[in-house]
Amino acid sequence: MYNNARRRGRIAAALVASAALVGTAATVTAPPAVSAAPAEDCIPAAPVSGIAKGDLVNGLTVSSGVDPAPFSGEILGVIKDGIAPGLDMVMADLDSPAIQDAGGIWAGMSGSPVYDENGDLIGAVAYGLSWGPSSVAGITPFEKMDDYLPASGFARKVELSAAQAKTVAAAAGTSADKAMTFKQLRIPRSMVGLSQQRIASLKHGAAYTKFQENKYLVKKLSSSGGGIAAADSAPEDIIAGGNLAATASFGDITFGGVGTATSVCNNGVVAFGHPFDFLGDTTLTLHPADALYIQPESLGSPFKVANLGDPAGTIDGDHLAGISGSFGALPDYATVSSHVSYQGRERTGSSEVSIPDANASVTFYEQLANHDSVLDAIVEGSSDVSWTVTGDNNGTPFEISSSDVYTSTYDIAYESVWELADLVWVLSDFPGVTIEDVTADSAVNDNLDTLRVVGLQQKVGGELVDINRRHPAVVQNGGTLRVVAMLKDSVTGDLSSTPLSFAVPEKARRHGYLYVEGGDWDYTPVWRADNLDQLQKVLAKSVANDEVVGTLSTYSRRSSTHTRATSEPTGLVVQGRARAEVKIK
Repeated sequence: MYNNARRRGRIAAALVASAALVGTAATVTAPPAVSAAPAEDCIPAAPVSGIAKGDLVNGLTVSSGVDPAPFSGEILGVIKDGIAPGLDMVMADLDSPAIQDAGGIWAGMSGSPVYDENGDLIGAVAYGLSWGPSSVAGITPFEKMDDYLPASGFARKVELSAAQAKTVAAAAGTSADKAMTFKQLRIPRSMVGLSQQRIASLKHGAAYTKFQENKYLVKKLSSSGGGIAAADSAPEDIIAGGNLAATASFGDITFGGVGTATSVCNNGVVAFGHPFDFLGDTTLTLHPADALYIQPESLGSPFKVANLGDPAGTIDGDHLAGISGSFGALPDYATVSSHVSYQGRERTGSSEVSIPDANASVTFYEQLANHDSVLDAIVEGSSDVSWTVTGDNNGTPFEISSSDVYTSTYDIAYESVWELADLVWVLSDFPGVTIEDVTADSAVNDNLDTLRVVGLQQKVGGELVDINRRHPAVVQNGGTLRVVAMLKDSVTGDLSSTPLSFAVPEKARRHGYLYVEGGDWDYTPVWRADNLDQLQKVLAKSVANDEVVGTLSTYSRRSSTHTRATSEPTGLVVQGRARAEVKIK
């Protein structure tokens, strides 16, 4: 399980880091119906074997809005096996007013169709020079894009020969050493809905070690880009040269990428000219998009900023030469929703997730973004959280529900969203398990009171006396050890207590050991479960943060016994620990 979990974490992190857009648009409670199908072009492929240096080309792409505008260019040459064995790369120098304004081709231009002088489709713009903005593009041949693409090694960078570099350098107006490498154009990624301050705190705060080390969360975040703006684009806008977006989730949290459609034919579409994340057969959601502008970038490629439209279909292929999909039917979704209330304010938000690998990441960010929306600041305080996860386990419906209380003196939103996200990650890894709904309800308040375990006592002769390592508890084997955990309020300093009882085995001999701690310090090992039944058993033994848990360890000639006992809920988060020796008669 541990190795599988680590593998899955790497897949999820790669998926969301490759392209992430997070929006705060109106909550999408159900995928809307697709309105109209796009116009088809069905243009035949121009064979790479017929392409020669100096050939003139033209193409289509969008720099603003939804309508494609033309560009022109000249072929510089063909790199044999430049993308992968059997998959060449065509080099061309492109030009248009938009390309001149941006300083070169941009991230989000991936998939822009390039045609020869006869109107046949050469391929899709997909690569740019590594050193910075440039008008020179690497083109993925369309004669490979419309095939079922091979799953062989994928080259994200393509090295040029010295002669090829000189040709490119002359066209780009730079030196040959700067023109030695093509790289895949980025899919524009951003996070809208979390402030730049929140993003900075997640990346750099000393208290956020778990965020930095976590395997399933996207780490490369920025605050530019757009979410769902349904009125600004429609399915019929997805035409050759038009905007196209693919997402793993949408709603409050939209993980996805914006590029360009290369060709639309037979109710299907191919786009990008390179992988979204090289997922193979997949269930990404297909969207139209509205380009707001092209952001110039002096150190790297300029990039497109866009809002996404409502879902228009399914991207079911993510391969070497691009992504492919069809219009109409939408993927199955897991719905992740969050309700947060604080000081009379409240909000319910949700996201639809079509890729199981993204379930946990969306669960984390959905809760965090909704907290930030309602709390309107990074605040300290407490939160009472309840949650339910429903789904299917190899044909049998299941439901898991729980609740807990959290207190934080630095950031209650961050502190309270991990437990559910971790659980969803583990569930998503179980064979045959499909998550259908994740719901969380968080009631936040300003209370900072916590309790701390400061000692243990046992009643002796009608009076409570302290027990510890020097003054052991005394109990008869086969009997019951009854102790009291002493608790101190962090704000008032008041003392309270809660009882714990432990059955002592009849074969226990002489000495034992008692360890008691607050529930906030107890760890629920959900990662050790390999299936839903094991997970249910682990959760049944879990300790809430406002409870006290104790473990009595006793020993016989041949074995040891560890007996646990949990207190009633105290209403406040309990921290701290205490130990005592046990004398067994």
